[in-house]
Amino acid sequence: MEDLTITLTLLLLAAAFMAGFVDSIAGGGGLIVLPALLLAGFTPVEALGTNKLQGLFGSGSATVAYARKGHVDLKAQVPSAVLAAVGAALGAMLATIVPGDIFRAILPFLLVAIALYFALKPDMGEIDRARRLSPFLFGLLIVPLVGFYDGIFGPGAGSFYMLAFVALAGYGLLKATAHTKLLNFASNLGGFAVFAFVGVISWKIGLMMGAAQFLGAQVGSRMAMKNGAKIIKPLLVITCVALAVKLASDPANPVRVWFGV
Repeated sequence: MEDLTITLTLLLLAAAFMAGFVDSIAGGGGLIVLPALLLAGFTPVEALGTNKLQGLFGSGSATVAYARKGHVDLKAQVPSAVLAAVGAALGAMLATIVPGDIFRAILPFLLVAIALYFALKPDMGEIDRARRLSPFLFGLLIVPLVGFYDGIFGPGAGSFYMLAFVALAGYGLLKATAHTKLLNFASNLGGFAVFAFVGVISWKIGLMMGAAQFLGAQVGSRMAMKNGAKIIKPLLVITCVALAVKLASDPANPVRVWFGV
């Protein structure tokens, strides 16, 4: 779908900028962009594919910004990034044949649990803590699993990466945010490759939105590096709760359908 009005195009660019800003700090950009694309008239599969294209710019922009300041070693994280991309590619391939109802049903509850974890854990800051999972097992098990989820459904993947890095890898919030953006970029790339192959991406608006995402992510990542846990923690909690409310209030949410709400 390429014949968008100027007003719709500007609204999509604004949504992409805001998504890049929020996603570079706390994740959740997909829940801003996907509804915007659907409201603009894109089919669900076009919205998913185009979201992956523009999301590459935001996650890539944030990754570069964090790497330049030494918060993530890109070379050392190549194996994990490859596993995230492979997991997302497999998820994207299954996205058209596996119903997403199960994810829509449980995701709001998972996001609220993540929000509570970050809100109530008092000793959370920039200092790394003891890891509960070795780097090898973390990369082999957790990274491709979240990547797979990102490919098959997507919303909240950044929050899951953040939770895993903090709770299992023992990372401080800023370090976790930086590494999350790298893996987000990798899983976006894996999903994008599949959607591009099947030809469901709207390239023109996707690239325009990608430029807006890039700018938003630059602003957000710099703010996160300047303020650290003071901004990351509250924005992460707010984002998780907002995503949960958004998903739970969707008339198509299976829980609402099952219980006739």
